[in-house]
Amino acid sequence: MSAALLSVASSIGAPLIRQVLSNRLGSQNAELATSVAEAVARRAGVGVAELDRFADDNPSRMVDAVRETEAMMPEMIALYAQGLEGQFALLRAEKKGPWWGWAWRPFMMWLLAFLWLWNIVILHLANAIWKIALPPTDSATLLGLTSVYMALYMGGHTLKDFVRVTRGAA
Repeated sequence: MSAALLSVASSIGAPLIRQVLSNRLGSQNAELATSVAEAVARRAGVGVAELDRFADDNPSRMVDAVRETEAMMPEMIALYAQGLEGQFALLRAEKKGPWWGWAWRPFMMWLLAFLWLWNIVILHLANAIWKIALPPTDSATLLGLTSVYMALYMGGHTLKDFVRVTRGAA
């Protein structure tokens, strides 16, 4: 995260932003820290990557952006916690349902791992040992299958983020 953002948050007394950005709310809060940095950058009217330069050029506007974001922090933390609770509730609900409701994810992981291992290692060893010519799976097809699985398994976030970036939406 932006060192300037953490410095400004510490100097003006924005404890929630400081705690989130310095990992004091747990080391797994990268999504929340990213949301905080994006919120400050949005209020400052710059990109997250430009926050350090912006803090040097416009310290008063940076302070205002941090204060506005600090005022929203309880709500942001509550929404983040609510999202985590929803994820855990979904996992618990899937475990209570039929086995195929959750088993497709690990099954596909192991299947894809085997297919990649087959395509890269086992097939060539088998062809060399038994002097046969089994054809490999087309790598583009295997990569496409892996990509679709990853997009589904990651809750569509990968695909959603790709569309957001390629279309230029914020």
